Amino acid sequence: MKSNLKSLVLAALLASVGVASWAQNGPSTDKPMAHAQGKMMHGDKMDSGRMESMMAKRTTELKAKLKLSAAQEGAWTTFTSAMKPSGNMMAQRPDRAEFDKLSTPERIDKMKAIRTQQHAEMAAEMEKRDEAIKTFYATLTPEQKKVFDTEHARMGARGEHGSEHGRR
Repeated sequence: MKSNLKSLVLAALLASVGVASWAQNGPSTDKPMAHAQGKMMHGDKMDSGRMESMMAKRTTELKAKLKLSAAQEGAWTTFTSAMKPSGNMMAQRPDRAEFDKLSTPERIDKMKAIRTQQHAEMAAEMEKRDEAIKTFYATLTPEQKKVFDTEHARMGARGEHGSEHGRR
């Protein structure tokens, strides 16, 4: 009888642990955009239309919060133009038929070359954006800089660039 009771208790314990792990919380509410961005980047195959609309919304909100003067409009236009994605980051995909003709070592070398090129393009794009931010930031008043700092810090906390999902 005792062994049956032990087995029953063990089974109940394992079942409760299994149910608890299965019923984990969804995305955290302290970073509401992280789930949407993760879905756009992974689940919805990078929906560029939604990404563009979210970026436009954030840009409009930032501009309203900064309360730019007429003299700052040119710097704002330059800044927002530089921040737009180039669109060619995901453009280079290997031709499947060409890849099928290659041996495994040749495919590895081809993918390595593509990856190296994409990393260089991404680094150049990030450098362009970094400089655009610094240039625009220099045109802001001290009050506007505080607003920009707060908003820019919030963008990084939204889980962009994989920080919400951690390393895999």
